[in-house]
Amino acid sequence: MYTPETIGTPLAPNATKVLLLGSGELGREVTIALQRYGVEVHAADRYDGAPAHHVADVRHVIDMTDPDAVRALVDEVRPHFVVPEIEALATDALQHVEDAGTATVIPTARATRLTMNREGIRTLADRELGLPNSRHVFASTYDEFLEGIRRIGMPCVVKPVMSSSGKGQSYVRSEDDVRSSWDYAMSGARVSSGRVIIEQFVPFDYEITLLTVRSVDPASGEGATWFCEPIGHRQDRGDYVESWQPAQMTTAALESARSVAARITGALGGRGVFGVELFVKGDDVYFSEVSPRPHDTGMVTMGSQRFSEFDLHARAILGLPIDTTLISPGASAVIYGGVETDGTASAPNYAGLAEALTVPETEVRIFGKPVSHERRRMGVAFSTAETVDVARQRATEAATAVTVGTDEVEPAASTVRDGGSWGR
Repeated sequence: MYTPETIGTPLAPNATKVLLLGSGELGREVTIALQRYGVEVHAADRYDGAPAHHVADVRHVIDMTDPDAVRALVDEVRPHFVVPEIEALATDALQHVEDAGTATVIPTARATRLTMNREGIRTLADRELGLPNSRHVFASTYDEFLEGIRRIGMPCVVKPVMSSSGKGQSYVRSEDDVRSSWDYAMSGARVSSGRVIIEQFVPFDYEITLLTVRSVDPASGEGATWFCEPIGHRQDRGDYVESWQPAQMTTAALESARSVAARITGALGGRGVFGVELFVKGDDVYFSEVSPRPHDTGMVTMGSQRFSEFDLHARAILGLPIDTTLISPGASAVIYGGVETDGTASAPNYAGLAEALTVPETEVRIFGKPVSHERRRMGVAFSTAETVDVARQRATEAATAVTVGTDEVEPAASTVRDGGSWGR
């Protein structure tokens, strides 16, 4: 895997270039982290004005599920690294880029392909690695879905095989939930595949994200793995609402969690930050999912760690030293839109920032998304404290103080940067 010996100058002929595919709030922070090391960042997304577009050196708008569009953009930018930030990608194009040696895909093209599809990653975890996980079946038709629920039993959890942030995910408690669960999964898939996973409900005590970093050990020059302290989180309808670090675990459970995370990330290969999601019951740990990139619950690390998950991702990409030191207990809480804007004649505004920032040891990030929806994540508050409980209270208080409103605006012209000049 390519490791740059030197870092060039952004927008100069010797620039070290990263092409970010997906430009959401996580990509925005990765962009900033890379730029601090002198990297030229190109941020691509399906719409103009995505969060990372605001800070990237160059921004692009393409259909990232179109393999021809992805390959054309790689040929245009000629990046050293291609860094996927979302699941809805033309992974075949990434494999082509990797096979041709055009750029290094982070962590690998195979990892991106397997993890964008729950069927791929579950097959790897269950059949190839034998990791403990919930019983599950897949279904492509409603009849197969009914048979799958019969086999797994109720209660169970239903998810599209291709989705993220809880979209399309539901909990089936009784026969009354079956039809609506199928319909919701079909409408919530990020990439339309017509296929779902039906999972046994595990009565776990809690769930964690174990941020796992794969990079180069500067002492040996060989690949190595590091772990951040475990992150606890609470979800609502499959979407993260708050997270905290460190999550309290028994020594046995933490050792098992690190073993599972090391095995799944080692099988995926490459380098970078992986968000490994795990269920914990007593000392037993069950694999749930893995994201080959920084994780939304990991936004807490912007306050709790010496180097955030975004800093660590940038370091791992560039083959720089890794430091996962926790400096304080911390917590994060999501700021939701709460209102609907159309992105053309209306735009979001934000009130309550001054009140939020009076909360001790607290910071707020507004993502700058051009459109608000009631359940869309528009910002995050994160806090530190002497204990996790106090940090959670502070983060929730700050997030609650920020409210999203709407302003009527004149439709704006596009400002996509192309070839080093701003055009309208």
